[in-house]
Amino acid sequence: MITTVTFSLALPNESATAHLMADLALLIGPGDVITLSGDLGTGKTAAARAMIRYLAGDATVEVPSPTFTLAQTYDLPPFPLVHADLYRVEDPIELEEIGLSPWPEGITAVIEWPERAPAALPVDRIDIALSHRPALGSSARAAEITGHGRAASQVARLKALRRFLVDAGYDEARRQRMAGDASTRSYARLFRGETGVILMNSPRRPDGPPIYDGKSYSAAVHLAEDVKPFVAIAGGLRQRGFSAPAIHHADLDAGFLITEDFGSAGVVEGDPPRPIEKRYQAATDMLAALHRQPLPATLPLTPHTSYTIPLFDTDALLVEIGLMLEWYLPERDATPAEPVRAALVTMWRELLDKVAAEPKTQAMQTWALRDFHSPNLIWLDDRADIAKVGIIDFQDTVLAPAAYDLVSLLQDARVDVPEQLELVLLTRYMKARFASDGHFDPAHFAELYAVMSAQRNTKLLGIFARLNRRDGKPQYLQHLPRIWTYLNRSLVHPALAPLRGWYAANVPPPSS
Repeated sequence: MITTVTFSLALPNESATAHLMADLALLIGPGDVITLSGDLGTGKTAAARAMIRYLAGDATVEVPSPTFTLAQTYDLPPFPLVHADLYRVEDPIELEEIGLSPWPEGITAVIEWPERAPAALPVDRIDIALSHRPALGSSARAAEITGHGRAASQVARLKALRRFLVDAGYDEARRQRMAGDASTRSYARLFRGETGVILMNSPRRPDGPPIYDGKSYSAAVHLAEDVKPFVAIAGGLRQRGFSAPAIHHADLDAGFLITEDFGSAGVVEGDPPRPIEKRYQAATDMLAALHRQPLPATLPLTPHTSYTIPLFDTDALLVEIGLMLEWYLPERDATPAEPVRAALVTMWRELLDKVAAEPKTQAMQTWALRDFHSPNLIWLDDRADIAKVGIIDFQDTVLAPAAYDLVSLLQDARVDVPEQLELVLLTRYMKARFASDGHFDPAHFAELYAVMSAQRNTKLLGIFARLNRRDGKPQYLQHLPRIWTYLNRSLVHPALAPLRGWYAANVPPPSS
């Protein structure tokens, strides 16, 4: 039996139709199929046009009716989309001629007049039936939205999102698409007048296969399973004077947030992007200020609940290192024998266990925001000193060596950070730490920095190879040569000499 979920919605004007299609666009992805049915003049093409323009991020994109061409393809920023009109289709076999039979993989389809070829439609789809509502006005419509099969959960989520926006008072706000990231989260800007806020759609992360001692990958490495860590860490940072977004409205169970909008001024400039030194200095100072504070492992979440920050222990770090073995080496046609692989794990475990056994001082263990690098740092020019550094991605925060986030910043996976600038800022950080704590050991911190660099860049080789091979995102491969450079910088440290030999013998460089 095929699961279905249905709800109805009044659309008093064209803006309401555009809002519905923008909200739906926030929840769909490559391969999803949306059908638009209804009599002539009920606004099917207008609805398709609204979705395409939202996804394009351009309200002026020409979106003609495909009545005569039957299908029109758009190469949109998040994914390709085909807009088809089946009104003139007399036989389902004609769908082959326009590339819709079999349904193409990885392409989102918006189909008008689906009733002309019902047998050819995929089981998993979202149907939107539009009808006139003249009693509410000449342009008023009603929409009955049904999710079939796997799409039923998307329609249920759309219904929850619409309710959230109504409750928050943003149901009539203008929507503007924002670029996503490598996660399952998606974002939009909402405007009431000229004032904008950020809508975050953060569905609960589905558990993957239990392949790491009975745990999924996300559970093994302590990735956030839902939106609650983001809310708790945001509150903890703001309470201590750091610039994390204010949370205006939240549905913690559904995973919807409306947050403060920091804008889009970054800490890099140019093409290709390069660090703005003044802003990297401020970000370095911000980390030093954060790491000199005593930081709790448990933070309030609601008036009656709390959130405990997980420990980034040896087992979690080793799982991340293993991604290089699982994904990067096969990508480079290198498959070391099992004893050779085991030798790498043994060397890393000995090194990481040594780090874990050290006293839990602020130099050794603190909040590691985990992805403290240029895509997640916003420059707030109207604020003072380190408050100019806005932080927008920290839901995966763990307790880890303070060096971890400094590596994320100074060895940015997406930006070439010159080695001289890295060394200057590393020294700047250590001087700031030593000035506030005479027990801070710069030489020992530099060793930890090298260890965390080697760990993080090993992981990134695996993650970016996985994004290409498993998730169909080849754009991440362009960063592998940069990661390789950072990795080899860290491996020259004497503490990593045994690892340096293993990598030299078994890990080929990325293809150029």
